[in-house]
Amino acid sequence: MRDLKAWAEIVNRRLVEIPAVIPKGRYAIGEMPWLLSQSMRYSLSAGGKRLRPSMLLAAVELLGGDVEYALDYACAVEMIHTYSLIHDDLPGMDNDTLRRGRPTNHVVFGEGQAILAGDGLLNCAFETMLAAAVKKPERALDALLAIREIATGAGVTGMIAGQVMDLYCERNQSQDIRALEYIQRNKTACMFIYPLRAAARLCCADEKSLDALTRYGSAFGLLFQATDDLLDVTGDQENMGKTLGKDTESGKLTCVSAYGIEGTRALVKKLHSEAIEALNIFGEKAAFFAGLVNDMVNREK
Repeated sequence: MRDLKAWAEIVNRRLVEIPAVIPKGRYAIGEMPWLLSQSMRYSLSAGGKRLRPSMLLAAVELLGGDVEYALDYACAVEMIHTYSLIHDDLPGMDNDTLRRGRPTNHVVFGEGQAILAGDGLLNCAFETMLAAAVKKPERALDALLAIREIATGAGVTGMIAGQVMDLYCERNQSQDIRALEYIQRNKTACMFIYPLRAAARLCCADEKSLDALTRYGSAFGLLFQATDDLLDVTGDQENMGKTLGKDTESGKLTCVSAYGIEGTRALVKKLHSEAIEALNIFGEKAAFFAGLVNDMVNREK
């Protein structure tokens, strides 16, 4: 059974190939400008655990599917995640200057170019998935269902919706717990739920498996955000690779602001149990996913 590091290496090897590397100063019809290539790759190659694409691939393996076939869909998920980080760091959003231990995209390339780099990664993600789907026309329906799942998770009822309400609550200093649940399910959990659902679609999984992965993704995503909120208060900036304490300074609605540190720790314990319970139908085959949840409880970065 592969661990997270092994899955991440598979993803990284493919990400080196997409999007294309364009030499500086090169201008050719039908190619992206070198500056766009450079700025997209700056953030895409900045490291990270590759958690979301690795989970998609591990779910495909769990369901007995073809990992190689699913690889470009997994890479697309990482491109979408990276685009969201570029935009999240912009002055009009969280205004962060540090991401994954290095200056954020807009600090290096300027705000306008960072917006375009994010746009480029989002579009490249869908170009990549559609190109993969065209290669297997006999599986076009499975591919379209998977693409729709990923689009839903990243879209106006998913990640973008959560980001909108996150900004709204921050600017209005809202501490509405219902809004917090909405934000954290959509902004964070959806980008775990829907890649897992996409894996199920690629494997033509049954409804029980689809439901189990959905419940696991929801619990895991909320657990991820709860631990992230804790680490923003209790973590070490060098380990995290990003600026800490900004949520408190800006009055952002978080688990810690809503429930306190001990209340958030209790929530982490509850979500851990929910995630483990969702895996029961898979038995020992789900050891990778159980391990992720256990590691999340002890997360330091």
